[in-house]
Amino acid sequence: MSTNVTNILLEAGTNELEIVEFYLEEPQSVAEESYKGYYGVNVAKVLEIIRMPKITEMPQVSHPSVLGAFNLRNQIIPLVDLGMWLKKEHGDKEPPKVIVCEFNNVTTAFLVSGVTRIHRISWEEVEAPNKYMASLASNSITGVVRLEGRIIFILDLEKIVAELNPDLGLRFEENVTWEADTQYRALIADDSTLIREMIGDLLHRANFLVEKTNHGGDCWERLLHIKKIAEAENRPITDYVQVVISDIEMPVMDGHNLTKRIKEDPILKELPVILFSSIISDKLRHKGDAVGADDQVSKPEITQVAKRAMALIKERIAAARG
Repeated sequence: MSTNVTNILLEAGTNELEIVEFYLEEPQSVAEESYKGYYGVNVAKVLEIIRMPKITEMPQVSHPSVLGAFNLRNQIIPLVDLGMWLKKEHGDKEPPKVIVCEFNNVTTAFLVSGVTRIHRISWEEVEAPNKYMASLASNSITGVVRLEGRIIFILDLEKIVAELNPDLGLRFEENVTWEADTQYRALIADDSTLIREMIGDLLHRANFLVEKTNHGGDCWERLLHIKKIAEAENRPITDYVQVVISDIEMPVMDGHNLTKRIKEDPILKELPVILFSSIISDKLRHKGDAVGADDQVSKPEITQVAKRAMALIKERIAAARG
């Protein structure tokens, strides 16, 4: 039996999120009930939920949490035991479930103890994890949600997959020659410190001045502040920032809602917006189009961000000159 969840995706730009809640069951003492840890994953990444399939061993697998692979509609999909990855013992009382996900244009499946339900929440309800909470799941938590008397950890599945297979992580193209005679200005929004630093480093190499913000809410407040300065000094907004580069999945305000606000503002709408996210795919690209994104780049192709940012800025400059 399988459950397909792709037909419930939200309208773009509402700053809402739907998460599939699942749990990992851990054994306690004989006299106690087993402990359930609750986790979540963005519905946009979930293709379907299935029963445990027949697994075939994979050669040259370097981590014991990769149980092997299975065939699903003529696609070979690796299966990661999420409990093993998180260093948790299994105490499953029921047959486990498998969550089949797609992100970074790669399909990966995750073995869990069970799936509870789907929740619709606002990104404003997603809290950034503190150091203690992050340490509870091998530093693989991107957000914390408090629902119905329990805490749900939003897992960074991309980080897990990239650590299992470094070839799937962010990578720079080698031997790229950047212009040295013109400097551009970029504003970044991403809740991952690592991604912010990597994008910032890439853009610095490409001769950009870079400002970084921690999520869409921070970015939006910064843009409003810049707009006030531009109006007070009677200068165009592009004297201060020429492109916005944003993740999609972020606490407080997601990238789609940020883009929608920018494109609805009479001054800020002139700024090109590039969405850089693991959930950009052929099936979900329309969501970025719907809110007016000028370009969308799927992780891990980070070098494309700088190339497309430069191209968009040049297009705007050429159009302004007529």
